[in-house]
Amino acid sequence: MVNLTNNRNTSLSTPQHETSYLGALSILTSLFFMWGFITCLNDILIPHLKAVFTLSYAQAMLVQFCFFIAYFVVSVPSGYLVEKIDYKGGIIVGLLVAALGCLLFYPASSLHSYPLFLTAFFVLASGITLLQVSANPYVTILGPTDTASSRLTLTQAFNSLGTTLAPYFGTLFILSTAVKSAEEIKALDTDALSTYQAAQAAAVQSPYLLLAAVLFGIAVIFAVLKLPKIQASRPLVDPSRTEDLTADNASAWSYPHLVLGALGIFIYVGSEVSIGSFLISFLGEPNIANLSEQDAGHYVAFYWGGAMVGRFIGALAMQKIYPAKALLFNAFMAMSLVIITLFTDGEIAKWSILSVGLFNSIMFPTIFSLAVKNLGKHTGQGSGIICAAIVGGAILPLIQGIFADTMGIHHAFFVPALGYLYICYYGWKGHEVKVG
Repeated sequence: MVNLTNNRNTSLSTPQHETSYLGALSILTSLFFMWGFITCLNDILIPHLKAVFTLSYAQAMLVQFCFFIAYFVVSVPSGYLVEKIDYKGGIIVGLLVAALGCLLFYPASSLHSYPLFLTAFFVLASGITLLQVSANPYVTILGPTDTASSRLTLTQAFNSLGTTLAPYFGTLFILSTAVKSAEEIKALDTDALSTYQAAQAAAVQSPYLLLAAVLFGIAVIFAVLKLPKIQASRPLVDPSRTEDLTADNASAWSYPHLVLGALGIFIYVGSEVSIGSFLISFLGEPNIANLSEQDAGHYVAFYWGGAMVGRFIGALAMQKIYPAKALLFNAFMAMSLVIITLFTDGEIAKWSILSVGLFNSIMFPTIFSLAVKNLGKHTGQGSGIICAAIVGGAILPLIQGIFADTMGIHHAFFVPALGYLYICYYGWKGHEVKVG
């Protein structure tokens, strides 16, 4: 294994001082906002659909499973598609597919069909996957390699702005009418039950129709905009190696730091989504805060809002701090807060789990930028691999849901605690750039 130690910036075909990408980066932030907003709405829909369809925790987590499994199914093909139609084309197609997914919520509500809801989540996530595969690497190469983490962290901050606003939006429109308990639902006769379930399911129609219209509108805007066309660089090569790492028989899989980074994304997204998915139910526990679903929904914004604040701070701080060190520190703090949650009740448990969001802030953009570093022409493939790893958001919440059904929702939080332990390792050693 050979360490690649040359840190000279070769990320752009045009010298840094000759080109300004501020306009392109400003436009791209709208995408990060939208997919953050849409993804966070899942946290509001999960308790809503759980009550409407009388589901167990594991069954309710199928929402996240169907949403995030799309990253595994669609990411690698999306990487190849982006190589064919370029970043701008991938963004436009991704917006259109996501809009189609939003439209599917209308028949799912009308037909009162949980499987159709799950299908809508999959289609919606497929569009968002293509957006991520297109936009994330585009941001990393719109400027110097040394500030790629800072740049991606800044755009991810607007993603967090979307996740912070989404709970208020979702609570206002989706949780505005109190959901009946399982006992109350059992007491309803057939006609009353049918009317109640139809009304609750229909609560999602207007928000998602509005989202579909917005996504279509953004797609039109991107279609007429002129974005800069740039090429990813060749990877930096150790002088002692004679082979060309960009040869046709090489691939992104040749880089251990990418593979370990993909695993880090799998675990990070799974941990973050697991916590967000269970927050409303967890805050409703009598020994924690005993909040109603509507009141608990507002507190979800503190979790995602912490990530937003952390990303704005991180975008500035990481211009001076080595990204891997920041990742190690944040992962350790997140793990510590989850452990505190596991062993406490009441206000301490409530605020310790909500505070995890602050330290989640820089993890995705930092792991991503460290993992695609020096991939050169394989950056598109590497981005697809990493985005496929976002399937962790499908797997870990389902695993935590199974443990929540068997050992209680409180103690099931050991799952993300273990996840943050691995991310500590990636920030410590796993990120080092090597080739096999």
